[in-house]
Amino acid sequence: MIKIEADLHTHTVHSGHAYSTLNEMVKAAANRGLKLIAITDHGPNLPGGPHEYYFGNLNVIPDNLHGIRVLKGIEANILDDGQLDLPKSRLKNLEFVAAGLHEDTGHNLKTKSDFTEATIKAIKNPLVDMITHPANLRFPVYFKEIVKAAHENDVIIEINASSFNKNKIGKRGDIEKSLDLCNLAKKYGVYLSLNTDAHFYTEVGDISNLNYIIKKAELNKSNVINTSKKRILKYLSPDNSQKQKVI
Repeated sequence: MIKIEADLHTHTVHSGHAYSTLNEMVKAAANRGLKLIAITDHGPNLPGGPHEYYFGNLNVIPDNLHGIRVLKGIEANILDDGQLDLPKSRLKNLEFVAAGLHEDTGHNLKTKSDFTEATIKAIKNPLVDMITHPANLRFPVYFKEIVKAAHENDVIIEINASSFNKNKIGKRGDIEKSLDLCNLAKKYGVYLSLNTDAHFYTEVGDISNLNYIIKKAELNKSNVINTSKKRILKYLSPDNSQKQKVI
């Protein structure tokens, strides 16, 4: 079974609907045996989300806490025309930018074509590193178009463990759709990331909800970027010419 070294999608109390502090999340990552965690609180448009100033001050957090490399990031909200809910000046100063579609964030997207087009435009934003939970039943997209765009723009695609959490209100994850997404990512050579989307410290690093998908899709370390801290840092390095954070 695949073992991850990093969790690239986590939320602290600053997201407004999560329940652990940043320090608690990092300690949990250390206890789980991880080497890296990305703190990706929601962008300001999500109800209860932090003001943009929060993201402007993340650099006060040490790069390393409790033996864990801490990436200062965001899960930005994809809005109309693929815009994100944080200014480029703020995004450029973050180490890791994830982006996803969410309810109640002010967008007017309604159809599968709308969701797909907005997501592709977000993928084409050179500041975006990863698309979160694209196999989301609430925001269906055309996977082939999404994966092809991710391949062309060197963007990571997430398989989200929280989508299969039985304690969540309302169904969001779909096993068959997630398998389709995995197979397309393998076909086009797009990195997957198996993340928890943790909203409480006990969830950090626990991707057991994805065990069936991992096995059925025959995923291995070469398909999954967060099986290696070194691979993630190389991907985010300025030397990665396809991912230079310049607009």
